Amino acid sequence: MDEQRLTLYSHGSGCGCKIDPNILDRILAGNDSTLKDGRLLVGNDQRDDAAVLDLGDGSALISTTDFFMPIVDDPYDFGRIAAANAISDIYAMGGKPLIAVAILGWPVLQLAPELAGKVLAGARKICQEAGIVLAGGHSIDSVEPFFGLAVNGRVRIEDIKQNNAAREGDIIYLTKPLGVGIYSTANKLDRIRAGDMEKARDVMIMLNGVGEKLASHSWVHAMTDVTGFGLLGHLLEVCQASQVSAQLQFDDIPCMDREALDYYLRMQCVPAASERNWASLSGQVSPVSLPARQLLCDPQTSGGLLITIDPEHTLDFEALTEQEGLQLQPIGRIRSVRTPVIEVME
Repeated sequence: MDEQRLTLYSHGSGCGCKIDPNILDRILAGNDSTLKDGRLLVGNDQRDDAAVLDLGDGSALISTTDFFMPIVDDPYDFGRIAAANAISDIYAMGGKPLIAVAILGWPVLQLAPELAGKVLAGARKICQEAGIVLAGGHSIDSVEPFFGLAVNGRVRIEDIKQNNAAREGDIIYLTKPLGVGIYSTANKLDRIRAGDMEKARDVMIMLNGVGEKLASHSWVHAMTDVTGFGLLGHLLEVCQASQVSAQLQFDDIPCMDREALDYYLRMQCVPAASERNWASLSGQVSPVSLPARQLLCDPQTSGGLLITIDPEHTLDFEALTEQEGLQLQPIGRIRSVRTPVIEVME
């Protein structure tokens, strides 16, 4: 690993850098994202993962961008994680990624340019795994390092997956374990145990390509990826957009090693974004214990896909995802509108 620790040059880490949901509401208030253009099939009115534009031939262009400050110290790994995270938005809409361009901010007087080159090399590696080319980009001299991609993809219009299509009775699945925000905070505080950050890295660099494979199946209703707002924040967006509520079974939710997570929580390795997330949604979630709250609000970087499935097709879903190397189980169910919007069963 390089002697210079990238995480020491930024005030936040990964998707934990996201602006607080309440502040984001104020920023977007009064802004009309649709521009009254009938070709725009998905804007930001439902806080979905990407914009989608009708190409007029039965298919649509998916366009997204995502970037953040270092969540790991190794520049190559930082590039891999940031690229996988950005490409995930295409998969979350059911699309096939086509091309990416880089977004780089680098404090050139504090960090060697060669380290930025390693960031780009990591991103290029993940783009190759996704079957796309990293075709240029834009860079600036910035106070803090940051990196990400702008990515375009394509999808058949009838296969577009959104966060507003969950239905009462749907079964909820999550494709990656929670906890990488807690692990990365422990790393930044020099409290990480040997081998744990590598485990979190391996989760974050895993592509969510299963989203593209699921797109053609009508029994896949709603889909989004879990990032900076945590599982509760992104599930709440699904519920609000779909006008439903949800019940979660806490013990069934996949997470990083429970013993390690308990240790880090006792050591106060809790991302600041976790508390911000809870403050923004606590009025719409049933009371939960502090450890459960900290995990469910943990900001995920390159997190898994949150998917709702027709209950009659859960075996089809689990068979398909098993072919993709995923061993999944239900974590909850979509219900009719209730208060609170999300009920967590511990």
